[in-house]
Amino acid sequence: MVSPEKEKDLRERMQRLGLHDADLEEKFVLGSGPGGQKVNKSHTTVYLKHAKTGFEVKCQETRSQAMNRFLARRLLVEKLEKHLLQIKSKKDQEISRIRRQKKRRSRKQKEKMLEKKHHRGEIKKMRGKIRGQGD
Repeated sequence: MVSPEKEKDLRERMQRLGLHDADLEEKFVLGSGPGGQKVNKSHTTVYLKHAKTGFEVKCQETRSQAMNRFLARRLLVEKLEKHLLQIKSKKDQEISRIRRQKKRRSRKQKEKMLEKKHHRGEIKKMRGKIRGQGD
């Protein structure tokens, strides 16, 4: 069951974006996956499509149709906010950070990095004890 506060917050977010229930095409689809007979025989999956933007969302998080309706609307609002306000979610930031880490260096970058490492190694070699004094 969704709390009234969360429901109110979602309605306010929808209003700010100019998103109305009349703009949404809503379908209930037969569920699938884990959850047993209850999921496989009832139409709990919620499909939402925003007519103006063409954004689509499908939600089958829970076995409850009402909860899935709420979650689908929330997903759609987040998607619209992200698109309209150009907001990068934490998940997107994490994905791009990992992508940058895994990206291969160019040949020039690699040569430059190795050159710096060799230079640093030479500096460290000079730190050793001075031979011939007080041995």
